[in-house]
Amino acid sequence: MTDLALTDVSVAGLLAFWSVIHIPDEAVPTVFGHFRRVLRPGGSLLLGFHVGNQSRLKTQGYGGRPMNVYVHRRQPDKVAAWLRDAGFTVEAQILLDPDDSVPGAVLFARRQS
Repeated sequence: MTDLALTDVSVAGLLAFWSVIHIPDEAVPTVFGHFRRVLRPGGSLLLGFHVGNQSRLKTQGYGGRPMNVYVHRRQPDKVAAWLRDAGFTVEAQILLDPDDSVPGAVLFARRQS
């Protein structure tokens, strides 16, 4: 995501479900810039992520497998602002399981012309 090897305006839509949670804050604008670059004007982006205000190192994956990866939780308004700054129009913002210990969020955005 930090260096998409896709041609400019070559895709009609992108799905990024719980993948940007592994991108540090300082790299998210670059990732969203790549998303905008490869999307056709009016192209759709569906983005899902963990909600929160912290980052943590995850050392155990599903099934108990060892791993060493950071998970970044973010507020939907912050992610929406990054998308707008990258040239997207945010059309929907949904909070999933708000009473859960780690809620999720889904944002639907379109690339501006």
